[in-house]
Amino acid sequence: MVRCPTLGQGAGKPCEMSPVGECVCRCVYPRVATAHSRPGGGQFLYRPRSAPDGASCGLTSPRRTAKHNTMTGILLAAILGLAAPAYAGTTELLHTFKKVRMTDQFWAEGAAIGDFNRDGKMDVVSGAYWYEGPDFKKRREIYPANASFKLKKADGVEKTIPGFEGALGVNNAYSDCFLTFTYDFNADGWTDVLVYGFPGKEVGWLENPQNRPGHWQRHVVFDVLDNESPDFLDVTGDGKPEMLCCSGGYLGYAEADWKNPAAPWKWHAVSPKGDYQRFSHGTGCGDINGDGRIDILDKDAWWEQPASVAGDPVWTRHPFQFAPAAAQLIVHDFNGDGLNDVLSCINAHGYGISWYEQVRADGKITFREHVILNKDPSKNRYGVQFSQPHAFALVDMDRDGLMDFVTGKRFWAHGKDGPDPDSNSAAVLYWFKLVRPAKGQADFVPHLIDDDSGVGTQVTAGYVSNPKFPDVVVGNKKGVFVFKHETKEVPRAEWEKAQPKPQSDAK
Repeated sequence: MVRCPTLGQGAGKPCEMSPVGECVCRCVYPRVATAHSRPGGGQFLYRPRSAPDGASCGLTSPRRTAKHNTMTGILLAAILGLAAPAYAGTTELLHTFKKVRMTDQFWAEGAAIGDFNRDGKMDVVSGAYWYEGPDFKKRREIYPANASFKLKKADGVEKTIPGFEGALGVNNAYSDCFLTFTYDFNADGWTDVLVYGFPGKEVGWLENPQNRPGHWQRHVVFDVLDNESPDFLDVTGDGKPEMLCCSGGYLGYAEADWKNPAAPWKWHAVSPKGDYQRFSHGTGCGDINGDGRIDILDKDAWWEQPASVAGDPVWTRHPFQFAPAAAQLIVHDFNGDGLNDVLSCINAHGYGISWYEQVRADGKITFREHVILNKDPSKNRYGVQFSQPHAFALVDMDRDGLMDFVTGKRFWAHGKDGPDPDSNSAAVLYWFKLVRPAKGQADFVPHLIDDDSGVGTQVTAGYVSNPKFPDVVVGNKKGVFVFKHETKEVPRAEWEKAQPKPQSDAK
Protein backbone atom coordinates (compact mmCIF):
# COMPACT_ATOMS: atom_id res chain seq x y z
CA MET A 1 0.00 0.00 0.00
CA VAL A 2 1.46 3.30 -1.06
CA ARG A 3 1.11 6.18 1.39
CA CYS A 4 1.96 9.86 1.29
CA PRO A 5 5.74 9.93 1.36
CA THR A 6 6.50 13.29 2.93
CA LEU A 7 5.72 15.45 5.89
CA GLY A 8 2.41 17.26 6.48
CA GLN A 9 -1.22 16.46 7.18
CA GLY A 10 -1.33 13.79 4.49
CA ALA A 11 1.75 11.90 5.72
CA GLY A 12 1.06 8.20 6.01
CA LYS A 13 -2.41 8.38 4.47
CA PRO A 14 -3.30 5.73 1.86
CA CYS A 15 -3.33 6.62 -1.79
CA GLU A 16 -6.36 6.06 -4.06
CA MET A 17 -7.27 5.50 -7.69
CA SER A 18 -7.72 8.75 -9.62
CA PRO A 19 -10.41 9.37 -12.25
CA VAL A 20 -7.81 8.72 -14.96
CA GLY A 21 -6.70 5.37 -13.53
CA GLU A 22 -3.62 6.54 -11.70
CA CYS A 23 -2.65 5.74 -8.16
CA VAL A 24 -2.84 9.13 -6.43
CA CYS A 25 -1.75 10.34 -3.02
CA ARG A 26 -3.38 13.59 -1.96
CA CYS A 27 -0.87 15.00 0.47
CA VAL A 28 -1.33 18.29 2.26
CA TYR A 29 1.89 20.08 3.04
CA PRO A 30 2.73 22.68 5.66
CA ARG A 31 4.33 26.02 4.97
CA VAL A 32 7.87 24.69 4.71
CA ALA A 33 10.33 24.62 1.83
CA THR A 34 10.52 20.96 0.79
CA ALA A 35 11.00 19.56 -2.67
CA HIS A 36 7.34 18.63 -2.82
CA SER A 37 5.72 21.62 -1.16
CA ARG A 38 3.77 24.36 -2.87
CA PRO A 39 4.63 27.93 -1.98
CA GLY A 40 2.70 28.81 1.15
CA GLY A 41 1.57 25.22 1.66
CA GLY A 42 -1.20 23.33 -0.09
CA GLN A 43 -2.09 20.07 -1.78
CA PHE A 44 0.23 18.06 -3.97
CA LEU A 45 -0.71 15.01 -6.04
CA TYR A 46 1.94 12.34 -5.65
CA ARG A 47 1.41 9.68 -8.34
CA PRO A 48 3.04 6.25 -8.11
CA ARG A 49 3.15 4.33 -11.40
CA SER A 50 -0.15 3.87 -13.20
CA ALA A 51 -2.22 0.90 -12.11
CA PRO A 52 -4.93 -0.82 -14.17
CA ASP A 53 -8.54 0.04 -13.41
CA GLY A 54 -9.64 -1.65 -10.23
CA ALA A 55 -6.10 -2.34 -9.03
CA SER A 56 -4.92 -1.28 -5.61
CA CYS A 57 -2.38 1.42 -5.03
CA GLY A 58 0.24 -1.10 -4.12
CA LEU A 59 3.01 -0.05 -6.44
CA THR A 60 6.12 1.16 -4.75
CA SER A 61 8.11 2.94 -7.42
CA PRO A 62 6.90 6.51 -7.99
CA ARG A 63 6.53 7.88 -11.52
CA ARG A 64 8.06 11.32 -11.66
CA THR A 65 5.26 13.37 -13.10
CA ALA A 66 5.55 16.77 -14.74
CA LYS A 67 4.23 18.25 -11.50
CA HIS A 68 6.87 16.48 -9.42
CA ASN A 69 9.63 17.55 -11.78
CA THR A 70 8.37 21.14 -11.88
CA MET A 71 8.24 21.51 -8.10
CA THR A 72 11.67 19.97 -7.73
CA GLY A 73 12.88 22.38 -10.44
CA ILE A 74 11.45 25.32 -8.51
CA LEU A 75 13.49 24.35 -5.48
CA LEU A 76 16.66 23.89 -7.52
CA ALA A 77 16.07 27.19 -9.32
CA ALA A 78 15.68 28.94 -6.01
CA ILE A 79 18.93 27.41 -4.80
CA LEU A 80 20.75 28.45 -7.97
CA GLY A 81 19.15 31.89 -8.06
CA LEU A 82 17.38 31.14 -11.34
CA ALA A 83 13.87 32.19 -12.32
CA ALA A 84 11.26 29.55 -13.17
CA PRO A 85 7.53 29.76 -13.86
CA ALA A 86 5.67 28.64 -10.74
CA TYR A 87 3.57 25.82 -12.23
CA ALA A 88 4.85 25.36 -15.74
CA GLY A 89 3.93 22.01 -17.24
CA THR A 90 1.45 21.01 -14.52
CA THR A 91 -2.13 19.87 -14.94
CA GLU A 92 -5.20 20.07 -12.74
CA LEU A 93 -8.60 18.40 -12.68
CA LEU A 94 -11.38 20.67 -13.96
CA HIS A 95 -14.94 19.96 -12.77
CA THR A 96 -17.91 20.70 -15.04
CA PHE A 97 -21.52 19.51 -15.28
CA LYS A 98 -23.60 18.32 -18.21
CA LYS A 99 -27.27 19.29 -17.84
CA VAL A 100 -29.98 16.74 -18.62
CA ARG A 101 -33.55 17.97 -18.39
CA MET A 102 -35.89 15.01 -18.03
CA THR A 103 -39.07 17.10 -18.22
CA ASP A 104 -40.13 20.72 -18.10
CA GLN A 105 -43.33 19.80 -16.22
CA PHE A 106 -43.72 20.61 -12.54
CA TRP A 107 -44.44 17.53 -10.41
CA ALA A 108 -42.42 18.02 -7.24
CA GLU A 109 -40.14 20.35 -5.27
CA GLY A 110 -37.52 17.65 -4.84
CA ALA A 111 -36.01 14.50 -6.32
CA ALA A 112 -34.06 11.44 -5.22
CA ILE A 113 -32.02 8.62 -6.74
CA GLY A 114 -32.14 4.83 -6.66
CA ASP A 115 -31.87 1.75 -8.86
CA PHE A 116 -35.59 1.01 -9.13
CA ASN A 117 -35.45 -1.71 -11.81
CA ARG A 118 -32.27 -3.36 -10.52
CA ASP A 119 -30.41 -3.07 -13.80
CA GLY A 120 -27.29 -1.75 -12.08
CA LYS A 121 -27.88 1.81 -13.29
CA MET A 122 -29.11 4.64 -11.11
CA ASP A 123 -32.50 6.19 -11.78
CA VAL A 124 -34.17 9.42 -10.64
CA VAL A 125 -37.59 9.83 -8.99
CA SER A 126 -39.48 13.10 -8.68
CA GLY A 127 -43.17 13.30 -7.90
CA ALA A 128 -45.34 10.82 -9.82
CA TYR A 129 -42.57 9.53 -12.08
CA TRP A 130 -39.24 7.77 -12.01
CA TYR A 131 -36.82 8.23 -14.90
CA GLU A 132 -34.75 5.34 -16.16
CA GLY A 133 -30.99 5.80 -16.23
CA PRO A 134 -28.53 6.21 -17.77
CA ASP A 135 -30.17 8.45 -20.41
CA PHE A 136 -33.41 9.22 -18.44
CA LYS A 137 -35.52 9.27 -21.62
CA LYS A 138 -38.04 6.71 -20.36
CA ARG A 139 -40.26 7.48 -17.40
CA ARG A 140 -42.58 5.30 -15.35
CA GLU A 141 -45.64 6.46 -13.40
CA ILE A 142 -45.62 5.31 -9.76
CA TYR A 143 -48.85 6.98 -8.62
CA PRO A 144 -51.64 8.72 -10.55
CA ALA A 145 -50.27 11.78 -12.33
CA ASN A 146 -53.60 13.58 -12.46
CA ALA A 147 -52.48 17.18 -12.06
CA SER A 148 -52.92 19.57 -14.99
CA PHE A 149 -53.76 23.19 -15.69
CA LYS A 150 -55.14 25.24 -18.57
CA LEU A 151 -53.18 27.98 -20.23
CA LYS A 152 -54.45 30.38 -22.89
CA LYS A 153 -51.88 31.00 -25.59
CA ALA A 154 -51.28 34.30 -27.36
CA ASP A 155 -53.52 33.16 -30.22
CA GLY A 156 -56.41 32.65 -27.78
CA VAL A 157 -56.29 28.85 -27.90
CA GLU A 158 -56.55 27.21 -24.50
CA LYS A 159 -54.23 24.28 -23.92
CA THR A 160 -54.17 21.68 -21.14
CA ILE A 161 -50.67 21.14 -19.75
CA PRO A 162 -49.76 18.14 -17.53
CA GLY A 163 -48.40 18.78 -14.05
CA PHE A 164 -48.88 21.57 -11.56
CA GLU A 165 -48.62 25.14 -12.75
CA GLY A 166 -44.99 26.19 -12.63
CA ALA A 167 -42.65 27.72 -15.18
CA LEU A 168 -44.91 26.57 -18.04
CA GLY A 169 -47.73 28.72 -16.64
CA VAL A 170 -48.16 32.18 -15.21
CA ASN A 171 -49.89 31.65 -11.85
CA ASN A 172 -48.63 30.31 -8.55
CA ALA A 173 -49.32 26.69 -7.65
CA TYR A 174 -47.91 24.03 -5.37
CA SER A 175 -47.22 20.34 -5.90
CA ASP A 176 -48.32 17.42 -3.73
CA CYS A 177 -44.70 16.34 -3.29
CA PHE A 178 -42.25 18.58 -1.39
CA LEU A 179 -39.46 16.07 -0.68
CA THR A 180 -38.64 12.54 -1.83
CA PHE A 181 -36.42 9.90 -0.23
CA THR A 182 -35.52 6.36 -1.20
CA TYR A 183 -35.09 3.30 1.02
CA ASP A 184 -35.81 -0.43 0.99
CA PHE A 185 -38.53 -0.31 3.64
CA ASN A 186 -39.69 -3.94 3.49
CA ALA A 187 -36.18 -5.38 3.04
CA ASP A 188 -37.10 -7.24 -0.16
CA GLY A 189 -34.04 -6.00 -2.05
CA TRP A 190 -35.96 -3.41 -4.11
CA THR A 191 -35.71 0.34 -3.52
CA ASP A 192 -38.97 1.99 -2.41
CA VAL A 193 -39.94 5.68 -2.38
CA LEU A 194 -40.97 7.88 0.56
CA VAL A 195 -43.01 10.97 -0.30
CA TYR A 196 -43.36 13.99 1.95
CA GLY A 197 -46.38 15.71 0.43
CA PHE A 198 -47.73 19.17 1.09
CA PRO A 199 -46.83 20.43 4.60
CA GLY A 200 -49.45 19.42 7.15
CA LYS A 201 -50.54 16.36 5.16
CA GLU A 202 -50.01 12.64 5.60
CA VAL A 203 -46.86 10.71 4.66
CA GLY A 204 -46.69 7.42 2.80
CA TRP A 205 -44.10 5.17 1.21
CA LEU A 206 -44.60 3.51 -2.16
CA GLU A 207 -43.71 -0.15 -2.45
CA ASN A 208 -41.59 -1.10 -5.46
CA PRO A 209 -43.55 -3.69 -7.52
CA GLN A 210 -40.36 -5.43 -8.66
CA ASN A 211 -40.70 -4.50 -12.35
CA ARG A 212 -44.35 -5.47 -12.53
CA PRO A 213 -46.50 -2.91 -14.39
CA GLY A 214 -48.92 -0.52 -12.70
CA HIS A 215 -48.88 1.93 -9.83
CA TRP A 216 -46.89 1.26 -6.69
CA GLN A 217 -48.81 0.34 -3.55
CA ARG A 218 -48.93 3.25 -1.13
CA HIS A 219 -48.61 2.70 2.63
CA VAL A 220 -49.74 5.72 4.67
CA VAL A 221 -47.62 5.63 7.83
CA PHE A 222 -47.88 9.10 9.40
CA ASP A 223 -50.89 11.42 9.67
CA VAL A 224 -49.43 14.93 9.83
CA LEU A 225 -45.91 16.00 8.86
CA ASP A 226 -45.21 19.71 9.31
CA ASN A 227 -42.20 21.86 8.44
CA GLU A 228 -40.89 22.81 4.99
CA SER A 229 -37.46 21.24 5.58
CA PRO A 230 -38.02 17.86 7.23
CA ASP A 231 -35.47 15.09 6.78
CA PHE A 232 -35.14 11.31 6.71
CA LEU A 233 -32.10 10.02 8.59
CA ASP A 234 -30.93 8.08 11.63
CA VAL A 235 -31.75 10.13 14.72
CA THR A 236 -31.58 7.40 17.36
CA GLY A 237 -28.34 5.73 16.30
CA ASP A 238 -29.94 2.33 15.68
CA GLY A 239 -28.82 2.22 12.04
CA LYS A 240 -32.34 2.84 10.71
CA PRO A 241 -33.73 6.17 9.44
CA GLU A 242 -36.51 8.16 11.07
CA MET A 243 -38.68 11.05 9.87
CA LEU A 244 -37.31 14.24 11.42
CA CYS A 245 -40.03 16.87 11.43
CA CYS A 246 -42.62 18.83 13.39
CA SER A 247 -46.12 17.58 14.08
CA GLY A 248 -49.00 18.95 16.10
CA GLY A 249 -46.92 21.80 17.52
CA TYR A 250 -44.03 19.55 18.62
CA LEU A 251 -40.52 18.95 17.31
CA GLY A 252 -39.51 15.31 17.09
CA TYR A 253 -39.29 12.23 14.91
CA ALA A 254 -41.47 9.37 13.69
CA GLU A 255 -40.09 5.85 13.96
CA ALA A 256 -41.10 2.70 12.08
CA ASP A 257 -41.69 -0.75 13.51
CA TRP A 258 -39.27 -2.41 11.14
CA LYS A 259 -40.97 -5.76 11.57
CA ASN A 260 -44.03 -4.11 9.99
CA PRO A 261 -42.93 -0.85 8.30
CA ALA A 262 -46.30 -0.45 6.57
CA ALA A 263 -48.02 0.06 9.94
CA PRO A 264 -48.40 3.59 11.39
CA TRP A 265 -45.09 4.96 12.62
CA LYS A 266 -44.70 6.02 16.26
CA TRP A 267 -44.28 9.70 17.03
CA HIS A 268 -41.63 10.81 19.54
CA ALA A 269 -41.75 14.45 20.63
CA VAL A 270 -38.46 15.88 21.88
CA SER A 271 -39.83 19.33 22.78
CA PRO A 272 -42.76 20.72 24.75
CA LYS A 273 -45.62 21.95 22.61
CA GLY A 274 -44.62 25.19 20.95
CA ASP A 275 -45.28 27.31 17.89
CA TYR A 276 -44.12 24.70 15.38
CA GLN A 277 -46.58 24.70 12.48
CA ARG A 278 -47.01 23.33 8.99
CA PHE A 279 -44.88 25.99 7.32
CA SER A 280 -42.14 26.24 9.94
CA HIS A 281 -38.63 26.45 8.54
CA GLY A 282 -35.46 24.76 9.66
CA THR A 283 -34.59 21.37 11.13
CA GLY A 284 -31.41 19.37 11.30
CA CYS A 285 -29.50 16.94 13.44
CA GLY A 286 -25.98 15.97 14.42
CA ASP A 287 -23.78 15.48 17.46
CA ILE A 288 -23.24 19.01 18.78
CA ASN A 289 -21.66 18.29 22.14
CA GLY A 290 -19.52 15.31 21.11
CA ASP A 291 -21.16 12.75 23.41
CA GLY A 292 -21.78 10.29 20.58
CA ARG A 293 -25.53 10.93 20.47
CA ILE A 294 -27.40 12.76 17.73
CA ASP A 295 -28.94 16.07 18.75
CA ILE A 296 -31.78 17.85 16.94
CA LEU A 297 -31.73 21.46 15.78
CA ASP A 298 -34.34 24.02 14.91
CA LYS A 299 -33.71 27.59 13.87
CA ASP A 300 -33.71 28.83 17.49
CA ALA A 301 -31.97 26.09 19.46
CA TRP A 302 -30.30 22.71 19.60
CA TRP A 303 -31.92 19.93 21.60
CA GLU A 304 -29.56 17.61 23.47
CA GLN A 305 -30.40 13.93 23.22
CA PRO A 306 -30.46 12.31 26.67
CA ALA A 307 -28.61 9.12 27.57
CA SER A 308 -31.89 7.22 27.19
CA VAL A 309 -34.92 8.09 25.06
CA ALA A 310 -37.09 5.46 26.73
CA GLY A 311 -40.42 6.94 27.76
CA ASP A 312 -40.00 9.93 25.39
CA PRO A 313 -38.40 12.46 27.76
CA VAL A 314 -38.19 16.13 26.76
CA TRP A 315 -34.69 16.79 25.47
CA THR A 316 -32.61 19.60 26.99
CA ARG A 317 -32.99 22.81 25.00
CA HIS A 318 -29.95 25.02 24.37
CA PRO A 319 -31.10 28.34 22.90
CA PHE A 320 -29.25 29.81 19.93
CA GLN A 321 -30.74 31.51 16.92
CA PHE A 322 -29.01 30.05 13.91
CA ALA A 323 -31.23 31.84 11.42
CA PRO A 324 -34.62 33.55 11.44
CA ALA A 325 -35.92 31.46 8.55
CA ALA A 326 -33.59 28.51 8.04
CA ALA A 327 -34.08 25.58 5.65
CA GLN A 328 -31.96 22.47 6.26
CA LEU A 329 -29.54 22.90 9.17
CA ILE A 330 -26.36 21.00 8.27
CA VAL A 331 -24.12 19.78 11.12
CA HIS A 332 -20.45 19.21 10.24
CA ASP A 333 -16.96 20.12 11.40
CA PHE A 334 -16.14 22.60 8.65
CA ASN A 335 -12.95 24.13 10.04
CA GLY A 336 -11.40 20.85 11.20
CA ASP A 337 -11.03 21.73 14.87
CA GLY A 338 -12.83 18.62 16.09
CA LEU A 339 -16.08 20.45 16.96
CA ASN A 340 -19.20 20.21 14.83
CA ASP A 341 -20.40 23.46 13.29
CA VAL A 342 -23.72 24.37 11.63
CA LEU A 343 -24.47 25.53 8.08
CA SER A 344 -27.73 27.25 7.23
CA CYS A 345 -29.36 29.77 4.98
CA ILE A 346 -30.30 32.94 6.82
CA ASN A 347 -33.66 33.23 5.08
CA ALA A 348 -35.05 30.51 2.84
CA HIS A 349 -37.22 33.11 1.13
CA GLY A 350 -34.76 35.97 1.29
CA TYR A 351 -31.00 36.33 1.22
CA GLY A 352 -28.05 34.90 3.02
CA ILE A 353 -26.01 31.82 3.87
CA SER A 354 -23.84 31.47 6.98
CA TRP A 355 -21.86 28.84 8.79
CA TYR A 356 -21.81 28.91 12.56
CA GLU A 357 -18.50 27.96 14.16
CA GLN A 358 -18.85 26.08 17.42
CA VAL A 359 -17.02 27.82 20.24
CA ARG A 360 -16.46 26.46 23.72
CA ALA A 361 -15.59 28.57 26.75
CA ASP A 362 -16.04 27.86 30.45
CA GLY A 363 -17.71 24.57 29.67
CA LYS A 364 -20.42 26.24 27.55
CA ILE A 365 -21.20 25.80 23.86
CA THR A 366 -22.04 28.73 21.63
CA PHE A 367 -21.56 29.60 17.97
CA ARG A 368 -19.82 32.35 16.01
CA GLU A 369 -21.48 33.32 12.73
CA HIS A 370 -19.44 33.55 9.53
CA VAL A 371 -21.40 35.00 6.62
CA ILE A 372 -20.84 33.28 3.27
CA LEU A 373 -23.44 35.22 1.25
CA ASN A 374 -25.66 38.16 2.13
CA LYS A 375 -27.88 40.62 0.30
CA ASP A 376 -24.98 42.86 -0.76
CA PRO A 377 -22.76 41.03 -3.28
CA SER A 378 -20.00 43.60 -2.78
CA LYS A 379 -19.59 42.28 0.76
CA ASN A 380 -19.43 38.65 -0.33
CA ARG A 381 -15.92 37.35 -0.83
CA TYR A 382 -16.53 36.11 -4.38
CA GLY A 383 -19.21 38.64 -5.35
CA VAL A 384 -21.91 35.97 -5.67
CA GLN A 385 -25.44 36.73 -4.56
CA PHE A 386 -28.83 35.06 -5.04
CA SER A 387 -32.05 34.85 -3.08
CA GLN A 388 -34.13 31.96 -1.68
CA PRO A 389 -31.51 29.26 -0.91
CA HIS A 390 -34.27 26.89 0.26
CA ALA A 391 -32.38 23.58 -0.04
CA PHE A 392 -28.92 22.24 0.86
CA ALA A 393 -26.96 19.06 0.27
CA LEU A 394 -23.68 18.20 2.01
CA VAL A 395 -21.28 16.32 -0.26
CA ASP A 396 -17.57 15.93 -1.04
CA MET A 397 -17.98 17.14 -4.60
CA ASP A 398 -14.34 17.02 -5.73
CA ARG A 399 -13.29 14.05 -3.55
CA ASP A 400 -10.55 15.97 -1.75
CA GLY A 401 -11.62 14.70 1.67
CA LEU A 402 -13.45 17.90 2.64
CA MET A 403 -17.24 18.20 2.63
CA ASP A 404 -18.64 20.81 0.27
CA PHE A 405 -22.28 21.83 -0.13
CA VAL A 406 -24.77 22.39 -2.93
CA THR A 407 -27.53 25.00 -2.96
CA GLY A 408 -29.12 27.53 -5.25
CA LYS A 409 -32.07 29.77 -5.84
CA ARG A 410 -35.51 28.26 -5.36
CA PHE A 411 -37.46 29.11 -8.46
CA TRP A 412 -40.84 30.79 -7.89
CA ALA A 413 -41.33 29.70 -4.29
CA HIS A 414 -44.52 31.78 -4.24
CA GLY A 415 -44.98 32.28 -7.94
CA LYS A 416 -43.89 34.75 -10.56
CA ASP A 417 -45.26 37.77 -8.70
CA GLY A 418 -44.77 36.50 -5.15
CA PRO A 419 -43.38 38.47 -2.21
CA ASP A 420 -39.93 36.88 -2.34
CA PRO A 421 -37.07 39.13 -3.50
CA ASP A 422 -35.78 38.65 -7.04
CA SER A 423 -38.45 36.08 -7.88
CA ASN A 424 -37.63 36.25 -11.57
CA SER A 425 -33.86 36.49 -11.48
CA ALA A 426 -31.73 33.62 -12.80
CA ALA A 427 -32.46 30.28 -11.13
CA VAL A 428 -28.83 29.46 -10.29
CA LEU A 429 -27.37 26.27 -8.89
CA TYR A 430 -23.96 26.27 -7.15
CA TRP A 431 -21.60 23.99 -5.34
CA PHE A 432 -19.46 25.61 -2.67
CA LYS A 433 -16.01 24.12 -2.26
CA LEU A 434 -14.71 23.97 1.31
CA VAL A 435 -11.10 25.08 1.73
CA ARG A 436 -9.13 25.62 4.90
CA PRO A 437 -6.72 28.53 4.39
CA ALA A 438 -5.16 28.02 7.80
CA LYS A 439 -5.65 25.95 10.91
CA GLY A 440 -9.11 26.46 12.35
CA GLN A 441 -10.35 28.42 9.31
CA ALA A 442 -12.89 27.63 6.62
CA ASP A 443 -13.72 29.32 3.35
CA PHE A 444 -16.33 28.36 0.76
CA VAL A 445 -15.59 28.94 -2.92
CA PRO A 446 -18.70 29.13 -5.13
CA HIS A 447 -18.70 27.20 -8.42
CA LEU A 448 -21.62 27.74 -10.77
CA ILE A 449 -23.28 24.52 -11.97
CA ASP A 450 -26.18 26.06 -13.91
CA ASP A 451 -28.14 29.31 -14.24
CA ASP A 452 -31.52 28.00 -15.43
CA SER A 453 -32.75 25.41 -12.93
CA GLY A 454 -32.18 26.33 -9.28
CA VAL A 455 -33.46 24.22 -6.40
CA GLY A 456 -36.80 23.37 -4.86
CA THR A 457 -37.25 22.55 -1.19
CA GLN A 458 -34.77 19.72 -1.75
CA VAL A 459 -31.58 19.21 -3.71
CA THR A 460 -29.86 15.81 -3.92
CA ALA A 461 -26.22 14.98 -4.56
CA GLY A 462 -25.18 11.42 -5.28
CA TYR A 463 -23.58 9.01 -7.72
CA VAL A 464 -25.92 8.77 -10.69
CA SER A 465 -23.82 8.74 -13.86
CA ASN A 466 -20.32 9.08 -12.46
CA PRO A 467 -19.07 6.45 -9.98
CA LYS A 468 -16.11 8.62 -8.99
CA PHE A 469 -17.66 12.06 -8.50
CA PRO A 470 -21.17 13.03 -7.28
CA ASP A 471 -23.87 14.32 -9.61
CA VAL A 472 -26.67 16.72 -8.63
CA VAL A 473 -30.41 16.07 -8.99
CA VAL A 474 -33.15 18.72 -8.83
CA GLY A 475 -36.95 18.71 -9.05
CA ASN A 476 -38.82 22.04 -9.02
CA LYS A 477 -41.17 24.32 -10.93
CA LYS A 478 -38.83 24.27 -13.93
CA GLY A 479 -38.93 20.49 -14.21
CA VAL A 480 -36.60 17.63 -13.29
CA PHE A 481 -32.84 17.77 -13.88
CA VAL A 482 -29.73 15.73 -13.43
CA PHE A 483 -26.36 17.43 -13.66
CA LYS A 484 -23.79 14.86 -14.70
CA HIS A 485 -20.43 15.52 -13.12
CA GLU A 486 -17.61 15.57 -15.67
CA THR A 487 -13.87 16.02 -15.17
CA LYS A 488 -10.86 16.51 -17.39
CA GLU A 489 -7.17 17.13 -16.91
CA VAL A 490 -6.27 20.61 -18.15
CA PRO A 491 -3.12 22.74 -18.06
CA ARG A 492 -2.81 24.61 -14.81
CA ALA A 493 -3.15 27.96 -16.58
CA GLU A 494 -6.54 26.91 -18.00
CA TRP A 495 -7.63 25.61 -14.60
CA GLU A 496 -6.59 28.83 -12.88
CA LYS A 497 -8.59 30.87 -15.38
CA ALA A 498 -11.71 28.85 -14.56
CA GLN A 499 -11.42 29.32 -10.80
CA PRO A 500 -13.57 31.90 -8.95
CA LYS A 501 -11.48 34.82 -7.74
CA PRO A 502 -11.92 36.72 -4.50
CA GLN A 503 -12.99 40.26 -5.28
CA SER A 504 -9.72 41.67 -3.96
CA ASP A 505 -7.84 39.45 -6.44
CA ALA A 506 -10.13 39.96 -9.43
CA LYS A 507 -8.52 41.68 -12.41
